[in-house]
This record gives sequence, structure tokens and C-alpha cells, in this order.
Amino acid sequence: MHMKKAILGFLLAIAAAPAWAEVTDVAPNGFTTVNEVIVEATPVHAWTAAISVGEWWSSDHTISGDARRMSIEPVTQGCFCESLGDTAGVVHLVVTSVMPATMLRLTGGLGPLGLMGVDGNMTWDFEATDGGTRVRFTYAVGGYMKGGLEQMAGPVDFVLGEALGRLKNYIETGTPESAPVE
Repeated sequence: MHMKKAILGFLLAIAAAPAWAEVTDVAPNGFTTVNEVIVEATPVHAWTAAISVGEWWSSDHTISGDARRMSIEPVTQGCFCESLGDTAGVVHLVVTSVMPATMLRLTGGLGPLGLMGVDGNMTWDFEATDGGTRVRFTYAVGGYMKGGLEQMAGPVDFVLGEALGRLKNYIETGTPESAPVE
């Protein structure tokens, strides 16, 4: 019975994973990662869900341990921020371009990249398709990291792939979590 649950859990994880994920370029001074899914929603609905980042982002990838403290102000110079209480907080990325229901561009070093001599541009694209909306996260990172940035490409790709899978689940089911294994 345990083996059945493990196999079913693995298959559900694959089903919840992004439809397409790839580190498209990697070098000692930077990398680009692209993650993409098709969601069963209009671009407006997908956009609205995406900018409600505190509803679907993983608490495992926060400083506070609580994704509900994450927010995005979808205006130029807006903040992809995490509140740490009172006047404490973290600017993870800054919004540099907004085209509602079409594209959001954020600039900066996400997560541990913010502690390094790097910068990046993350673009969230929303494109209507026959099956709903194609949501694509592209993140190009460049700069300096002792030992080279290529070692960060895989972990960053994983986190963004997981985030996009959680967004898809949130849009389609109302919860970012995958279906429980019975």
C-alpha cells in the first residue's frame, strides 16, 4: 500500500509540474531560466491570481516562513515585497513594467540572489491559448558570485517551476497545494 501511495504521489507531482521548464542559458556570470504552463483561465483571471502572490507562493521560499506576507504592487516601481512586521520587510524585486493581463516585469535578485552581486529581470507573460492561458516565467540573471553563477541555475529553475505549478493549482482549484494522495 505504501508503494502505491508513493507511485501515485510521484505521478501527481509530475502532473502538477510545469508543462515546460528549462535553463536556457548558463555561464559563470549568469543564466536564464524559462518555466511555462497552460492554465484553464482567461488571461485576466490568471493575471489577477498571479499578482495575489501571497495566496500561492510557497512559505518554504520566504524569509518569514509565511507566504501570506508576500505581496506585489502591480505598478511601475511597485514592490514584490515580504512584510516582516511593523516597519520591517524585504524588497525581493521591483516592478519595472506592467501591461495588465499581458505582462509583468520585475527586476532584482530573488531570494538568496539578493545577497549576491547579481541582478536579474523576471518577466511573467500571459497569452491566451485554445486551452486557456499560457503563463511563462522567464528570469535572466547576471553578475558576480564567488565560484560562478552557474551553480544557482538549477535551484532557481526549481523554485520558479514549483512556484508556477502552485500558481496553476491555485488558479484551477483555489488552493496552491497538489491534490492529496489517498
